[in-house]
Amino acid sequence: MRICLRRREFIAGLGGAAAVQSLGAYGQAPKLPVIGFLSIGPPRLLATYVAAFRDGMSTLGYAEGRNMAITYRSAEGNSDQLGTLADDLVRSQVQLIVASGGLVSARAAMKATASIPILFVSGFDPVELGMVASLNKPGGNATGVSLFSTELVPKRLELLYALGPRIQKVAVLLNPASVTPDIEAREAVAVARLKGYQLALFEASTASGIDAAFILAAEQQVGAFLITGSPFFSFRRAQIVALAARHAMPAMYPWREYVDDGGLMSYGTELTWGYKIIGQYAGRILKGQRPTELPVQQPVKFDFIINLKTAKALGLTVPPTLYALADEVIE
Repeated sequence: MRICLRRREFIAGLGGAAAVQSLGAYGQAPKLPVIGFLSIGPPRLLATYVAAFRDGMSTLGYAEGRNMAITYRSAEGNSDQLGTLADDLVRSQVQLIVASGGLVSARAAMKATASIPILFVSGFDPVELGMVASLNKPGGNATGVSLFSTELVPKRLELLYALGPRIQKVAVLLNPASVTPDIEAREAVAVARLKGYQLALFEASTASGIDAAFILAAEQQVGAFLITGSPFFSFRRAQIVALAARHAMPAMYPWREYVDDGGLMSYGTELTWGYKIIGQYAGRILKGQRPTELPVQQPVKFDFIINLKTAKALGLTVPPTLYALADEVIE
């Protein structure tokens, strides 16, 4: 979806007769800096993150429609379209690109341009995957936020098994179409060997594949699911939460949005925090800073959230020790 700034909307955004008079005198509206928002997911699911991004920009004095504009490109879940959409943003001569939706979006943007600044929010380690030279000095045209999603897989498994003896075997849902499933699988297998956990690895990169994974897991008498941080899964979270309920399957999720939508538990950093940070970075870039001068930010706080209503629906009694660890409990 592409949002273009119409002249009458711009005039309304400036407000007042003075703005209209100024435009009439010069014959056209001043050209606003344009930010390209590249996403793998549907625009309707991005509203919360875009709001956080705008909030971050507002701290630098920027407001959409007043002194900057945002144009959106969505792959609607089809990662193969990201390259074409990124090229289109480059041809549009945007001032910077926000790569929303993890590594695939960031790589598509970086392939399309080596000069336009790129900001990302993702769960990957950008140094390990060659996206930046270092966290403190990215060294290129990309920087942003790394949310430690893959590194938190062992802790999420530990919390899931702490639910009690009902959890004998856990299924880990991976997206083979993403770039990090091998890393996430490695992290899960390593902690399973160390702790003596039983694991089953399932892959899905389509909506029907997610359905099939839950059916197969139920047939194999898996006790719970761990959903990894793939953006594709995030955009299918309503489906995943519904399947977990249908199969009476406790599940651990990477982001609190799943729990807000009825999921059982999550452990991680709020995605909105990351988008607010890159909103601030966007403002700093528009004021003249370069991406290489802006270190990749990492979270210092991780929240463990439990949905007690969902636990009761699943017939689960949350152990007091686990309850005590929760940063937030949804009744």
